[in-house]
Amino acid sequence: MIKRIATTAGFTGLLAALLLTVLQSLWVAPLILQGETYEQAPAAELHEHADTASAAHSHDAQAWEPENGWQRVLSTTGGNLVVGVGFALMLAALYTLRAPGRTSEGLLWGLAGFAVFCLAPNLGLPPELPGAQAADLSLRQTWWIGTAASTAVGLALLVFGRSWLLKALGVAILVVPHIIGAPQPEQHGGLAPEALEQQFIVASLVTNAIFWLGLGLISAWLFRRPQA
Repeated sequence: MIKRIATTAGFTGLLAALLLTVLQSLWVAPLILQGETYEQAPAAELHEHADTASAAHSHDAQAWEPENGWQRVLSTTGGNLVVGVGFALMLAALYTLRAPGRTSEGLLWGLAGFAVFCLAPNLGLPPELPGAQAADLSLRQTWWIGTAASTAVGLALLVFGRSWLLKALGVAILVVPHIIGAPQPEQHGGLAPEALEQQFIVASLVTNAIFWLGLGLISAWLFRRPQA
C-alpha cells in the first residue's frame, strides 16, 4: 500500500505540476509581468532622485529573485512540483480510506481539493498582483488556514454525514470563516489597473481548477491500476 501511495503521488505530482506550469506560463505569468511594470514604475522614479551610493546599497540588500525567462520558469516548475506531489500524496492517502470506484470519481476529489485550497480562501483573500494593498501577513495566513480547514471539515460532513444534523453542521462550519471575514488592509487598491487585477484573479482560479481536476483524475487512474 505504501508503494502504491508513493507511486501515485510521484507520477501524479509530476504530471500535474507540468500542466500547471504550462498554464501559468501562457496565462498567469504575462499578467504578473504586466503588474510588475506598475510596481516598478514608482520605484524607478524614486531611484532617479536617490543618492547613487544609497541606491547601490539598497540594491545589494535585496533578496535574490529569478530573472524573467528560463530562471523564472524553472523556479515555478520546482515550486509546482513540490505542491503537486504534496497534494497528490494527500489524495492517495485519502484513497486508502475510500478508494475511487471509477477513475472519473477523481474529478470529484479534485473539485473538493479546489474548493478547500483555492475557491473558499479566495472568496476572502483573492490572488493579488504585485503592488496590491494587503493586510498583515500573519493574519492572512491564519485566516487562510482556518478557512481551508473549515471547508474540508464542512464538505466531509455534507458528503459523508449520515444524518441531516451532521449535514447542517457541515453547512454551518463552511460559512463560519466568511461570517468572521478575512483580514483587510486599511486602504484597498493597488498600483495595477482594476481590469488587470480581475483578469489575474480569473486566470489564477481557472488554472488552479484545471490543475486540481487533473490532479484528481490522474491520481485516481494511477491508484486504481493493478500493481505489479
